[in-house]
Order: sequence, then structure tokens, then C-alpha cells
Amino acid sequence: MRVSEIPTSPHLPAQGSVSRVMQRVIIALVPGIIAYLAFFGWGVLINLVLAIAAALAAEALMLRLRHRPLRPFLGDGSAVVTGMLLALALPPLTPWWLIVLGTGFAIVIAKHLYGGLGYNPFNPAMAGYAMLLVSFPREMTAWLPPAMPGVEMLSLTDHLRYAFFDALPADLNYDAITMATPLDTLKTQLGLNLTVSETVAERGMLFGTLGGHGWEWVNAMYLLGGVYLLYTRTVAWQIPAAFLGSLFVLSSLFFLADPDTHAAPMFHLFTGATMLGAFFIASDPITASTTPRGRLIFAAGIGALVFIIRSWGGYPDGVAFAVLLMNMAVPTIDHYTQPRVYGHSRKE
Repeated sequence: MRVSEIPTSPHLPAQGSVSRVMQRVIIALVPGIIAYLAFFGWGVLINLVLAIAAALAAEALMLRLRHRPLRPFLGDGSAVVTGMLLALALPPLTPWWLIVLGTGFAIVIAKHLYGGLGYNPFNPAMAGYAMLLVSFPREMTAWLPPAMPGVEMLSLTDHLRYAFFDALPADLNYDAITMATPLDTLKTQLGLNLTVSETVAERGMLFGTLGGHGWEWVNAMYLLGGVYLLYTRTVAWQIPAAFLGSLFVLSSLFFLADPDTHAAPMFHLFTGATMLGAFFIASDPITASTTPRGRLIFAAGIGALVFIIRSWGGYPDGVAFAVLLMNMAVPTIDHYTQPRVYGHSRKE
């Protein structure tokens, strides 16, 4: 090799391009998507296709308006991952326009109006989800019951007709086939002065061994995908460990103090968007803290806020709001957790 062919410094191994990181995230999501499909039907695939298409279209539009090249940014996978994360947070019966609206908000408002990838302070998918949840609470809080004996699943045709034409089979209506999630049910029943054990006895079909029926398997598959991300060093271990650790510790303390009004810690870990939030949302390298100690503080704050919102807040799950609130604290956390530079004292 001639001297002129030797690359310049720094001679450090690459840790992975944006596209490679996004490919690993997509691969890690597959087990959870399969479980979601098995328990909640074809709606997840419709959500994914619409959200990914809307994300790519919005990304292309903003890149064109900002006079940026399309190919490198459309091909890095970041818009696809944003669309996928939003789609997986939506109920399986979601109108097409709501998916497109939420995805457009995530890409246009939460990402590009702040400067695009690398400059957005808020997680785009969670910003889009929070906007939809506040604006359209009815559509965002009604879920199909998970697959179980005696429950007839809607066909792919039924899902498509509802998504695009707001129409269900003649013998079915929206309120009859949708229901609250286990987290929402538990919050409502506790508000009616029922205990956790009474709620589980009364609505037993909604609850499984560790968490909500169906939800525990979806979360277990996201956990499996999360292990893959940790193994490939795609995400920093501090974030899922601190998120799940703080949620587990707080829920354990309150459960031990009063098991009648607080669910067991495993219920919190394996219900709702816990594992999706811990491994795929909070770990976003753009909007999370960048220092090792900062990641622990950032993620522990998310876990604490999730428990607070679930227990006393106005929403059954709190992952989206917890992530967005802690996103706002990231600059301050990073400022006070910078590691000491070698050769310098802390006072310097």
C-alpha cells in the first residue's frame, strides 16, 4: 500500500453507522411484532405499513423543502424506525388518517423543525403518540381483547375495512369489540374502591401470570429483542437497567406496603409498553443522556415517572409522557454528570 493510500487518523474501529444501528433495532422488534400479531390480530401489520409509508413520505417532503439529498437520509432507517415505534404503540383498530397524522407530526414537527436527525430534543415517535393521545383519547385507548378461548379475532379484511372506511361487519359495533387495557381496567376499578385481587377475580380474562393476558408475551418478546440489542452493544445497558430497576423498586415498595391498592412489580414490568419503552424508546441515542452516570439518572427518572403516572396520573400508561419529560431534563443531566477529564482535577 502506498503512503498516499493510508487513511488519516483517528485510527479507531467504527462503532456502527446509523443504518446499521437502525437495522439492528428493526431486527430486535420482530419477536414483539410476531407476539403482537398473534394476540391482537392483523391491525399491527396495517399500522406498520401505513406508519412506515407516512414516515418515508414526510421525511422525503422535509428533505426536499430543506434542500437536502434524499438517498442517504431516506436510506438510513431512522424514519422507518420512528414509524414502527409509533405504529406499535397504537391500538390495532386505528383509522388510517390517525396513523398518518401522528407519523407526520413525529417526522415534521418533532424531528425536522428542530434540525433533523441528531438535533431533535424529543423522541419523535413518543411526541407523535402523545399528541394523538391528548387529541383523540377515544381512538387511542380502546383496544381489541387479546386472543383467548371464546374471543373471535377479526379477519384481515375486517381490519382493512375499518382502517380505511370506518366500517365493521354488520353484526359488530366498535364499543362491543373494544375494551380497556389491563392497566386502564385496574386504574378504573381501583378508583371505584375495589382492590387489586377483586379486580383480577372480576376481570380474570384480562390478567395472565405475570401481567396482562397477551401483554406479558408481547413484553417478553420485546425483552428478548432488547437482550439482542445489549449483546450487539446497540444500546447502552445503563438505560434499560435503570428504567426497569427504578420501576421494579418503586412498585415493590408500594406493593409491600399496600397490596390491595398497588399491583405487583412483575405486573408493571410485563404490561403496557414497559419493555418497548426500556429497550427501544428511552434508549434513543439522540434524545437520551450521553454520559454513563447521566444515563442512569435519565432512565431511573423515566421509570419513576411511569410508576407515578400509572398510579396517580390521568393516563393508564405513562411511558410516552415520562420519556418526553426526561428528554427535557437531558441537557441539565449531561451538564452535571460530565466525567472528569484525565489529568485535570474536578475543580478545574
